Amino acid sequence: MEKSYHTNTLKKSVTIAANLQKTWNAVSKIADLKWLDNIKTAKFLSSKKRGIGATRHISFMDGTNVEEIIVGWRPKKYFSYIAISGLPLRGYHATISITAKNENSVTVEWESFFSSELMTNNEFKEFQKLLSHFCSNSLKNLRISLEK
Repeated sequence: MEKSYHTNTLKKSVTIAANLQKTWNAVSKIADLKWLDNIKTAKFLSSKKRGIGATRHISFMDGTNVEEIIVGWRPKKYFSYIAISGLPLRGYHATISITAKNENSVTVEWESFFSSELMTNNEFKEFQKLLSHFCSNSLKNLRISLEK
């Protein structure tokens, strides 16, 4: 099988019956990630805990370890991050944004861009499928945790 470079984007969203502040409080605690699918642990790698430059390490149940740095931050609106290690990619950038629909409802959107190192088409398709499933399940977990 011939390997080549691939790029793609993924966008998932969920509507949550919670206010903007409560939702922002949950997603902006970047090392308190109980809502992420299959997470084992998350911890800070930087002394900075919020905003651009904050760095985290996430361990997943399957043994994957990912390091990420926050590269964009607008309180109660969005944050963006890049993965710097742990994924089978040469680039990964994602933004989690929150939009208030009304006083007690928000839409959370998770949009990512990713670029592979040398993968076969099937490997890249499989990675996309796993990422899509991960984002969907994580957003569902976030909704469940905030609507309690």
